[in-house]
Amino acid sequence: MPSFNDFPLLPATRAVLANMEITEPTPIQVEAIPALLAGNDFVGQSVTGSGKTLAYGIPLVERVARDKRVVQALVLVPTRELAIQVNAVLCQLASSRRLSTALLVGGRPYGNQISALRYGAQIVVGTPGRVKDHLDRGSLVLSQLRVCVLDEADQMLDSGFAPVIEEILESAPDTRQTALFSATIPDWVATLEKKFLKNPVKVDLTPALGSQSSIEQIAYQVPQEQKIAALCTLLNGSEGESSLVFGRTKYGVEKLGKQLSGLGFTVGTLHGNKSQRAREEVLSAFRRGQVQTLLATNVAARGLDIKGIYQVINYELPESSDLFTHRVGRTGRMGQQGKAITLLAPADLPKWRRMTHSLGQAVALQRLVIDEKPIVTIPRARPEAPATQVRQQNDQQRPARQPEPERPYSTRVRDGSRRAAGKQQPGFARTSAKRKAHAFAEPEPSRRTARRKPGATPSGRVRRAN
Repeated sequence: MPSFNDFPLLPATRAVLANMEITEPTPIQVEAIPALLAGNDFVGQSVTGSGKTLAYGIPLVERVARDKRVVQALVLVPTRELAIQVNAVLCQLASSRRLSTALLVGGRPYGNQISALRYGAQIVVGTPGRVKDHLDRGSLVLSQLRVCVLDEADQMLDSGFAPVIEEILESAPDTRQTALFSATIPDWVATLEKKFLKNPVKVDLTPALGSQSSIEQIAYQVPQEQKIAALCTLLNGSEGESSLVFGRTKYGVEKLGKQLSGLGFTVGTLHGNKSQRAREEVLSAFRRGQVQTLLATNVAARGLDIKGIYQVINYELPESSDLFTHRVGRTGRMGQQGKAITLLAPADLPKWRRMTHSLGQAVALQRLVIDEKPIVTIPRARPEAPATQVRQQNDQQRPARQPEPERPYSTRVRDGSRRAAGKQQPGFARTSAKRKAHAFAEPEPSRRTARRKPGATPSGRVRRAN
């Protein structure tokens, strides 16, 4: 069995790996690390969760020159969540050599990112859109780039980033080293490889999905109207373990989340309509175990490394077999045991057969014994509080009503007491002063008496005043 001692690594890198308690390289690391250390371009096809981040992260950190405060390495990933995850791993590796990194993703302000680049970041991790923005602004310069990595390349190109990625690669020197890692190699990835990689070392470590002993594949055929009940049965059967449930649309995921919350399940939702802060918070809660069930669109299928996911449930089929591969890869990572369950309505069966045929696997359809009890009893199991207690809880939860500001010309507050001098609002002080001056200049009673006498003339007023 090969070990990291077989690679010509710096002592600082070995120390970091020891602190991370990583002793034996995975198959993709065994193939990629020597090739990348030698300066070769590389194409690695491996299942998700096989350790691809360290496969390119270790040689990337080894090749960066510490004395040059310019961008020397660039890692492009399809999603913000994956960028944050990759950046965390590279920061651990780079800290031993005192290398600086910059994270360039959307949903975060430009100011901190520009500051990191000006400070002299040597390693940049980002999504294609935000990296291109910095290139257009001039805050990111790739003239001295030495290494460029495309992680989860199939997902980036499938998301429509192909033109942007080509522009980024064209702005980098031709002498750069380029590595491409992906779970699948569709045609558009092969086209990018031919255009930008030079005699790459190619490694394919993807066996048929059905032959992976660490992931148990199960498919249940259920009526469409009983899908919610089937999902509740599976979640109750997990005995509190974490479950990742995939839906197809943002609206559908949110609707399903509300239904499950109403049935007493602790769930979180993750999709593209959520703010970056909300997405990070729900992922953090799911990792810590505060949320047992995470409902997500395919945004969570792209490279996220969440340890210990007990089961992945395809509540709805994805659009392609490649997305199915990425979804299933969220469980059974790094050789651990995992379970992938797919719920199929009768209308899904033709698409499911085509998908399994393209993946080269055969998963027998099974019947799920659906327990209708959770749907009826979970809402009623909550104790009903007395009416007075409910009102008290609502009063405590309801924010205190702020008193409305008095109008500037009012001299009394609501309780009838005079307003103290100097307590008026700053913005209204000038108006109040004018009204007071006008009141002193023309006393109120005499003015009203003059108006009540229609026959009075200006001259008459003067004679009476005299």
